[in-house]
This record gives sequence, C-alpha cells and structure tokens, in this order.
Amino acid sequence: QVQLVESGGGLVQAGGSLILTCAASGDIFRINPMGWYRQAPGKQRELVATITRGGRTNYGDSVKGRFTVSRDNAKNTVYLQMNSLKPEDTAVYYCNAVDSWADSWGSYENNYWGQGTQVTVSS
Repeated sequence: QVQLVESGGGLVQAGGSLILTCAASGDIFRINPMGWYRQAPGKQRELVATITRGGRTNYGDSVKGRFTVSRDNAKNTVYLQMNSLKPEDTAVYYCNAVDSWADSWGSYENNYWGQGTQVTVSS
C-alpha cells in the first residue's frame, strides 16, 4: 500500500501563485510516475501534470507554461508550482502515484490517490 499526503492548497487571487506538495510513504519502491490531477465541480477529473523518476514530465494543455511539476526522489515527494493562476484553475487537486509491475502472467497497475486539497482562485 501507498499513502499520499497533500498540502499547500488554499485561496489565492487571480494571477497569484501556490505550491502543492505530496509526500508518499509505504510500499513506494515501484512508484513511477507521480503527479497531479484536478476535479472542478460538475467536471471530470483531468490531468494537471505528471513526472517520472527520471524527470520526464507531462502537462495538461490548460496549464502548460504556467505550472511546473518537480520531484525529490530521495524524499518521495512531488511538488506542483502553480503560477499565473486563473479562476478556472479552481478545483480539488489530487496527488496520484502509479505502482506498476509485471510477472510471467502479465502486467499490472495500481493507482493511488491522495485525499485532495482545495485550490480556489478568486477573480
């Protein structure tokens, strides 16, 4: 099992910045990648950003150029630096970690989620 604990959400004015932090613990040795997703009221959960152990990143189109995901492998922690925030960034942000492995019968994957942290951007 993997436990994910998020912190750093809150209320910020449009144009402001926030940093989200997610610390992983438990059976983490196979975790790769880690990242962030978000869900706004009435909308589906969407990709914000992910990062592999090797540092390869992937961003959702709506946050490219404004958000930066980073990872400290020694601390098993992933960060999301959010700049130039917009009201449409308002959502619950969820940390995600993927545990994948394979054996002679096939490949497997478990997705772990944090409890979510609210980010509210006022106009």
